[in-house]
Amino acid sequence: MHSEICKLKIVKACRQGKVRDIYSLEDTLLIVTSDRISAFDVVFPDPIPDKGKILNAISVHFFKSTASIVPNHFITDKVEEYPAELQPYAEYLAGRSMLVKKTRVIPFECIVRGYISGSAWSEYRKTNTIGGMLIAEEMQESQKFINPLFTPSTKVEDGHDENISYREFLSRMDEKLAVYIKDKSLEIYNHAHDLLMKQGIVVADTKFEFGAIGNQILLIDEMLTPDSSRFWALEDYQIGTSPKSYDKQFLRDYLNNTGWDKQPPAPALPEDVIAKTRDKYMAIMKIITGKEI
Repeated sequence: MHSEICKLKIVKACRQGKVRDIYSLEDTLLIVTSDRISAFDVVFPDPIPDKGKILNAISVHFFKSTASIVPNHFITDKVEEYPAELQPYAEYLAGRSMLVKKTRVIPFECIVRGYISGSAWSEYRKTNTIGGMLIAEEMQESQKFINPLFTPSTKVEDGHDENISYREFLSRMDEKLAVYIKDKSLEIYNHAHDLLMKQGIVVADTKFEFGAIGNQILLIDEMLTPDSSRFWALEDYQIGTSPKSYDKQFLRDYLNNTGWDKQPPAPALPEDVIAKTRDKYMAIMKIITGKEI
């Protein structure tokens, strides 16, 4: 289907990311979220059924509900409002795509961590730092930070993203822009954290991406999905443990126990791992949006 849509006259350029297929139209982009899954920056051969629709639904939900906090690139996810040339593909696009504003991408992943876990916990155990920042207090795994941390990384299409310090982040762009992005990332995280806490979900960490149209900065890509966030069940949350999660940490944990060297090619996934990953994604979608596929 990707190659067919690429051939349309309305499509000026197209590319496939790890999970998303992106089509450049006149002054907009069509973003189609596939069922592909990646871990450790490697794409797996086995899709997770309905994953694309789940991620798309969650992003649309948050793009709509947080537009008053920070403007974003979302235009519509209603296929009937897409250009006429795309209508023959309506069945394929429905539920897994959105039409968005075309921006100049700011090439950084804006990671906000409210709790110490994952790569941050690994770094802290080795060096007492997180994102290059010295952490004075003594912490346990999954412990909540007094204030959420902003730990950016470079954004690359192929290979591994590189964590950088906030000081380096500041040095790579206009300082006012860097401060704005940091402040908005923290504001959205705090909003989502407080909102989902009431529904029994802890947002441990998440990442955002931004783009620019002229002088306007917009939130882009995806938003608070289980691909870009770490969600924990509040009822299972306990400091010093790795709580039950509703994201692809389940897949990462499985892979860490297989002995895979985290280099391409990715191994095939067992059917039960695929099914359990889908169940976790479905569960967080229902909690966030109140809807099911």
